[in-house]
Amino acid sequence: MIKLSLISIYILMFQLFLIASTKVRLGNEKLVNEYFNLIKGKNIGVIANHTSLLSDGKHLVDFLYENKNVSLVAVFGPEHGFRGAAPAGEKIETTIDDKTGIPVYSLYGRINKPTPEMLKNIEVLVYDIQDVGARFYTYISTLYLCLEAAAENNIKFIVCDRPNPIGGVIVDGPIVKKEFESFVGIAPLPIQHGMTIGELALYFNDLIESKIGKKAILEVIKMDNWKREMLFDETRINWIKPSPNIIDLSTALIYPGTCLIEATNVSEGRGTDSPFLQIGAPFINSAELINELNKLNFSSLSFQSVQFIPTDIEGMASNPKFKDEKCNGIKIHILNTKNLYPVQFGLALISTLKKLYPEKFKINVSRMNRLTGNDEITKMLDSAVDYTEIINKFQSELTNFKQIRKKYLLYN
Repeated sequence: MIKLSLISIYILMFQLFLIASTKVRLGNEKLVNEYFNLIKGKNIGVIANHTSLLSDGKHLVDFLYENKNVSLVAVFGPEHGFRGAAPAGEKIETTIDDKTGIPVYSLYGRINKPTPEMLKNIEVLVYDIQDVGARFYTYISTLYLCLEAAAENNIKFIVCDRPNPIGGVIVDGPIVKKEFESFVGIAPLPIQHGMTIGELALYFNDLIESKIGKKAILEVIKMDNWKREMLFDETRINWIKPSPNIIDLSTALIYPGTCLIEATNVSEGRGTDSPFLQIGAPFINSAELINELNKLNFSSLSFQSVQFIPTDIEGMASNPKFKDEKCNGIKIHILNTKNLYPVQFGLALISTLKKLYPEKFKINVSRMNRLTGNDEITKMLDSAVDYTEIINKFQSELTNFKQIRKKYLLYN
């Protein structure tokens, strides 16, 4: 009996060891435990939001504020705010954090890049925000602009690396043309870049050097145990909604494709409980649309006929498209995550909608140019060109980017 108990204990200990050895360890955890010397005795600024939690659930800003060996001078918040409660697109003002009394400078609104005045007395900037893996997700634009400000003001920059939740293997979509660079397309990237924020920072830093003649003093604190093929549910890290409408991993996985619907007069599902996983409009015939999509052989996806009425949802959606109107559309179900190409699906979906409803379906050209980063792709979508032709249009530049990208990859 005693032997059986000991064996059970050994088995349990071994299982716990396996869990600990395979769980992804974030860069912020390594900063406070192994690389604290990088910030010890320094005046620091932190670029953070509600996702910036340590493994024990404590917010990185709260940890640093309470630590007597550093001086927290300022916090910088991206879109959705430092505490992550603002809906998409809502401009945010600079405030004082209620919990710490530290000034929180908004980098989404009137000012998107830290000014020299905001950076006064700061010796080190620390970036710790969970990205989604899509180029038009604005947290990486904030990363770029903060890195550029650090280079201009001779401030050391530390990135606490985090997983790309939709994996680091698939790289897809058109590359942003110079004339369409914006806050949803800050640099030459495809829509699905397949990089971590640390890898992006290394890439951005070289772009910044070519632009202003100098780069930031950059240090990326790598994760432990992250592999490129991992999706977020394999990291053993608790999911925290990176923004109000990216409610789970399935939403994040489809987002690089269905976010393109934002540049049309079809609802992308904001104002419902399934944003980006369902789309619709009063003029859509669900069965007709599903029939056309099934011909395209997206074997990783299935489609369900759905009706929904978008409404205001506090903290998620304010005045969504077709508010209080019945929309007919589709709900998207992910069957296989390994062969999922959301950008290709998004392009196919828009092209199909234009083919089915040439008079009623409208594309906001200027907005689509910003999201795709390429006006030729927008023209092809608006002409209902077959999506395979659209994909072929950007393959050569995508291949070139994949070669450039190799230099910056930190993980196998």
